[in-house]
Amino acid sequence: MRLLIIGTLDGQIGAASQIAMARGAKVRQAEDVPAGLEVLRAQGADLVMIDVKRDIKGLIDSLEAERIIVPVVACGIASDASAAVRAIKAGAKEYIPLPPDAELIAAVIAAVTQENHNIIFKDPRMGQTLKLAEQVANSDASIMITGESGTGKELIARFIHNKSKRSDKRFVAVNCAAIPENLLESELFGHEKGAFTGAVARRIGKFEEAQGGTLLLDEISEMDVRLQSKLLRAIQEKEIDRVGGNQPVKVDVRILATSNRTMEDEVRKGTFREDLYYRLNVVTLALPALRERPLDIAVLAEHFVKRYTEANGLPTRQLSAEARQLLSRHHWRGNVRELENTMHRAVLLASGAEIGPEAMILSGNPVGTNPDPMVAQAANAAASVIGARGGMVGKTVAEVERDLIIDTLSHCLGNRTHAANILGISIRTLRNKLKQYSDEGIDVPPPAGGEIERAMI
Repeated sequence: MRLLIIGTLDGQIGAASQIAMARGAKVRQAEDVPAGLEVLRAQGADLVMIDVKRDIKGLIDSLEAERIIVPVVACGIASDASAAVRAIKAGAKEYIPLPPDAELIAAVIAAVTQENHNIIFKDPRMGQTLKLAEQVANSDASIMITGESGTGKELIARFIHNKSKRSDKRFVAVNCAAIPENLLESELFGHEKGAFTGAVARRIGKFEEAQGGTLLLDEISEMDVRLQSKLLRAIQEKEIDRVGGNQPVKVDVRILATSNRTMEDEVRKGTFREDLYYRLNVVTLALPALRERPLDIAVLAEHFVKRYTEANGLPTRQLSAEARQLLSRHHWRGNVRELENTMHRAVLLASGAEIGPEAMILSGNPVGTNPDPMVAQAANAAASVIGARGGMVGKTVAEVERDLIIDTLSHCLGNRTHAANILGISIRTLRNKLKQYSDEGIDVPPPAGGEIERAMI
């Protein structure tokens, strides 16, 4: 991983650097925030450690304005609790006390870099797909990966990169659907200083970040057709033009692309260039939906149960036979992503020796089918959690939100972390809401035993 340290860390920069490098990190150092931003624009980083005495809020604001996504960790002397709170409020993800503790820095680096990219499967259908992926991985051919949302397209792309001759170089992913059209060109190709409003300095794009490695263009069918022509040129000529630049930049990048649409239909509709499609579609990997690989449902469910019981410090529980039957009957419109979310919630809601149907909150059945009785049982359990305060008619949105948050927190016996996971919001957002409710005189369930109410995680 690439670590950028901003500031002197109260004279502890040498020790922190040595600890990080011992864990395999490549360390760069910048004296202040402007110098740190220059490094991020020119080379990027996977983690920033900043001296708490530096302008953390200014750094966070600049990162947001320039759409540079990187986690920031503040560092300062252990006794300065007020500085830690200020750093977290400014946007730092964590606070590391100094002098640096080797295990703590190692844990932070692991939390940032640890990615579980193992592909769990048992069904022969998925086995055939992986066999084909491994067969083509070591070439430089562009690959189009298609499949419904939640089937694991990015996971397959990482699998291909890790099996390729470029595995020692970077894997860089760009979500084409998540970046506004007017910013995607700069995100891909970079820009020169003054190229547009807000371009305060030269910044490299994802093509240059992925030099020698693999660039994943996620949901490429969402890319505007005008930008597609520039992408085609970059792939054909192996060079790019930064926005506002007049000097081509040579690049050596292997392209992988994903889409949840039928690309031939997009070509016929004129929303995707035919020549670009054929340039990308040297090999197509079509991922099966979860309902088409039924043998994988139980093994994936067990995998997610183990992951989230460990992550939340909960006792190990097994899936009951009824729960397995319920999972096997479900349609899984959201595929593996839906299954993962379902099991995460089930781990948090289960209270007995096993995880049963009462802990399952599933989406609706396929249109035209009769509701499964076990699905209805799970739905009733969910309704008892979030609907205890009565109907929503006549309430404002803010009141409904408040009731949902407090009821979920009550169900979790005051555990903020579990409630935030169920609600799908950050722990900081939850705590801000609870403070607002307390200030308004509303009773808020106290924190669960052993959970400390604090300003940072």
